[in-house]
Amino acid sequence: MNLPAWLTRAARLDPAATAIFRGETSWADYGTLAGRVAGLARGLREKAGLSPGDRVALAMPNAPEYLEALYAVWWAGLAAVPVNAKLHPREVAFIVEDSGARLVIDSPGALAPLRALEPLAAHEGAAGDLAWLFYTSGTTGRPKGAMLSHLSLEQMTLSYFADVDEVRPDGRLLHAAPLSHGSGLYNFTHVARGAAQVIPESGGFDAAETLALLRHHRHVSLFAAPTIVKRLVEAAEGEDPAPGLQTIVYGGGPMYLADLDRAHAVLGNRLAQIYGQGESPMTITALSKFHHGDAAHPRHRERLASVGLPHSVVRVSIRDEDNRELPAGETGEVCVRGEVVMSGYWNNPEASQRALRGGWLWTGDLGAFDEDGFLTLKDRSKDLIVTGGSNVYPREVEEVLLLHPAVAEASVVGRPDPEWGEAVVAFIVARGAPPPATELDRLCLDHIARFKRPKEYRFVERLPKNHYGKVVKTELRALLA
Repeated sequence: MNLPAWLTRAARLDPAATAIFRGETSWADYGTLAGRVAGLARGLREKAGLSPGDRVALAMPNAPEYLEALYAVWWAGLAAVPVNAKLHPREVAFIVEDSGARLVIDSPGALAPLRALEPLAAHEGAAGDLAWLFYTSGTTGRPKGAMLSHLSLEQMTLSYFADVDEVRPDGRLLHAAPLSHGSGLYNFTHVARGAAQVIPESGGFDAAETLALLRHHRHVSLFAAPTIVKRLVEAAEGEDPAPGLQTIVYGGGPMYLADLDRAHAVLGNRLAQIYGQGESPMTITALSKFHHGDAAHPRHRERLASVGLPHSVVRVSIRDEDNRELPAGETGEVCVRGEVVMSGYWNNPEASQRALRGGWLWTGDLGAFDEDGFLTLKDRSKDLIVTGGSNVYPREVEEVLLLHPAVAEASVVGRPDPEWGEAVVAFIVARGAPPPATELDRLCLDHIARFKRPKEYRFVERLPKNHYGKVVKTELRALLA
C-alpha cells in the first residue's frame, strides 16, 4: 500500500465528513481535501517539475495546509522531509542540503502558486518506497535522516490500533505538538478511520485554547511531551476536566511519577505512554491506559515507571556488546527489529551500519525487562538531553559555545527539571575573565534553536577527565545532583 490510499478510501466512504478542523471550524471535508491534494500533486509534478522519488522539505508551522501538502507529496510519488519550524535557519539549511530536497515549502501561502485545477491520478508506488525522511540528531550533533517507507508508517499505524488506543470514526486528533514530529506521524491513525484532525488556531499548544477545544470536540486524542501534559493538568485543575478528552499519548521524555499521579487525579485514566525513536517511529513499547489504571496490581508503581510492553509489530531485545540477548533483570542496550524500523540513514552508510547490526536496530538506550515483559529505561548510552520533548545533543551546543573567544573548554549535560524533563547546563572553562551569560545566549541564538540554549552556565577551573583526556560527564551530573 501507500499512504494516500487511506485518504482515497475515506473520501469515497464519506466525502462530506470533516477531515480537518481549524480550531472549532471545519476547514475541509474528505472529498474536498482529496481534491485539493490531487490538484496540488499535479502542481508539484508539472509546475515545480518534480519527479517520483524527489524530496520535498516541509518547514512550515502547524496549519491545515501542512496536511494538504504532506499528502500531496505522497500523491505525486515524492518523499516528505518534515522539518521542525522552530529550528535555526542554519539547521534547516543543513537538512535541506543533506536531503537533496528540490523544493522547500515554508508557509501555507507557498502552496497557492503550486495548485493546479486538474487533479493528478495518485502515484502507484511500492510499499518500500521512501515516504518520510525523519531527521534526528546524532552523537556528532549532525542530524541524520532516518528513511521511513510507506510500509514502516503503515506498520506504525496498525500497531497504534493494536497497542495504544482505539480511534472512532467520529474521533478527533488534536495537533498541539509539531506536525513535523510525533503528532504528525499519528495523523495516519485518524485518516485511516475517516476521523478528523484538529489544528489549533494558534498553531501549537496553549493551555486555555487546548481546554476550550477539548470542551468543544468529543473523543479527542493528542500526542504530547510530558511538559505539555503537566501544563495542561495545571490549567485543568479545579475546573472542567476536559470532557472531550479521550486519550493523551505522551512520550519523548521522562514523566515523573508525581506528575503522573497528579494527571490521573485531574484528568482520570486517560493517559497512555509510547517509547519510540525516529528510527522506529513511535513504535518500540507502549504502556496502555489499562496498565496506567491497574492500581490493584502489586507492581503497579513499578509499571508506571516503565515504558511498557513491546508493540505487536516489533521484537524488542536487551543485548550486550557481543550481541547476546540478556535475561530479565539485566541491563543492556535496547534493540528492536521489525518492518516498522527504518531502512537506514540517508546517504550515511557508516551510521547505518553502526545502528543496524545483526538484524537489529541498536537504539543507544540502556534498559531492562522485568519478569512480566515491561521495559524500564535505565540510562542513555548517548548523551542525549530531552527537554520539553525535544532532543538536544551536547556536542552541537558545545561547538557553538567554543566559538566565543573567552571559552577555552565547554561540556554540556542535562539536569532533571520538574517542568521540562531536563534542562541544558553548560560547564565552561574560561580564558581569563568569564564571558557574560548574555553574550553566550546571543551566540547560541545566532546558531542553534532557542530550546537548545543552556538554561545555566557554570564556570569551573577545569573539567573532570579520564586518562584518555575524555570529559567524565557522570562527574558533572553528580555536581548538579
